[in-house]
Amino acid sequence: MADDYLAAYAVGMANKPAIIDDRPGEPVRTLTYRELHRYSDQVAHALAANGVRPGDKVVWCGQNSIKLLAFTHAARKAGCIAVPLNYRLSIEEAAYVIDDSDAVFVWVDAAYAGLIADARPDTPNVREVVVFDGDPLDGQIAEDDYLRNVPATAPSVDAAGTTMIYTSGTTGKPKGTVRTNGAASGTTQSKALLELIGYGPGDVYVTTGPLYHSGPGAFAAIAAMLGQTVVVQHHFDAEDWLRLVDAYGVTSTFSAPTPIRRICSQSNEAFDRYDVSSMRIMIANAAPWPYALKELYLDRFPEDSLWEVYGSTEMGINTVLAPAHQRTKRGSCGRPAPHVEIALFDDDGRRISEPHQPGDLYVKASSVFDTYYKAPEKYASEQRGDFHTVGDVAYFDDDGFFYICDRKRDMIISGGMNIYPAEIESALEHHTEIFEAAVFGVPSEEWGESVHAVVVPIPDAVLDADAVVAHAREHLAGYKVPRSVEFMDELPKTGSGKILKRELRKPHWQGHESGVL
Repeated sequence: MADDYLAAYAVGMANKPAIIDDRPGEPVRTLTYRELHRYSDQVAHALAANGVRPGDKVVWCGQNSIKLLAFTHAARKAGCIAVPLNYRLSIEEAAYVIDDSDAVFVWVDAAYAGLIADARPDTPNVREVVVFDGDPLDGQIAEDDYLRNVPATAPSVDAAGTTMIYTSGTTGKPKGTVRTNGAASGTTQSKALLELIGYGPGDVYVTTGPLYHSGPGAFAAIAAMLGQTVVVQHHFDAEDWLRLVDAYGVTSTFSAPTPIRRICSQSNEAFDRYDVSSMRIMIANAAPWPYALKELYLDRFPEDSLWEVYGSTEMGINTVLAPAHQRTKRGSCGRPAPHVEIALFDDDGRRISEPHQPGDLYVKASSVFDTYYKAPEKYASEQRGDFHTVGDVAYFDDDGFFYICDRKRDMIISGGMNIYPAEIESALEHHTEIFEAAVFGVPSEEWGESVHAVVVPIPDAVLDADAVVAHAREHLAGYKVPRSVEFMDELPKTGSGKILKRELRKPHWQGHESGVL
């Protein structure tokens, strides 16, 4: 494909490491830019040779690795729409995403070949499943066999592919977020953001979290587009993360609060063993970082390295809080990012122009996604003219800094993962002894929020918290399973029958300045 940046890097810096996979106790795996270009071309060629066409959906699944990250480049070169699949999903959930996306192909780490095999009966559109880093199961294809006799040349494709990430919602089922503007890092808006933060080709990026999550995946893609080196940590471990930063002179990463809390909680002896002074760009996101965590980070890492951004899978990055304001603007998520317009609206739909007045936060920017796959009505319901919302409530101060103070959309952020109660409520209410359920987030020191369920049993039910949790585990990914359960005879409701979750949440959030963490 013409004008592919990997092709240029394969010539201009052929021997520079593009991806490094360094796991304790195993040989270090490295792909140079020349090797990454050739390998991703070969995979892209194999996709085309086996009938995968531009615009087709292709799913990838696995923990962070060279071949997983390389496949994202291959899918882009083949003009496909890549669909990341969270390997922590249940069989039922994984089958839904694969089937709903209309995926025709799956690229999976051997460790999760069983998940795909179990989901296969409910994914009729999938024609091929290719397994890497291990042996395939019945009906699957080994990577070596799939690539045998395939030349390392790019297919002829007019436009690069893109990514469709599934995000759950209030309807109880995940929805694919569709973008037709190509790579997020290629827009005028994103180029201005990268210039503001100060990224360059000499940076070394380490993954802090799974690549299926939109933030770590997007910043890994940006790193490659800028010609940086990406260090992939296969599975997060706090001390090993420090080792990688020291060993490779890591300069940047993107992280939710939970991994950083675990990193910063390592002993003084651990920090004495590893040099982390190379870190110059830490992007705080995925969930709000409490100020106490920021102070802990700044005690351990360079003072001018901490950047916070506010955004979402749907809307990209919308605000930026620079290092200079981390201590002076406590609780703020920053000012609008370059080429982003933010508007707050009150309950009557009037635009708010005065500071310190909370309102529904709407964004207008090129980074906003185009629609939800197969659910345009849901997309339309979140629009206001040219502006779009994900349901956050915010206010701005006299200096134009924004503060997120509540969420109207019924969402929990736990350990940086977005969790939508409707999915969990639907699963719980399939239990024969549960009449109805209400799920919401409660404060958690480790995770920010944890999942809490209020359950109304049917009359004469014999039901306890353990049974509720066990039922949830049968149908949901582990991180969605309630960590605590309480029982009520009935749920508080409005006159129209809507559950008053604010009343249920209130006792759990007493003493907190904000209703979100």
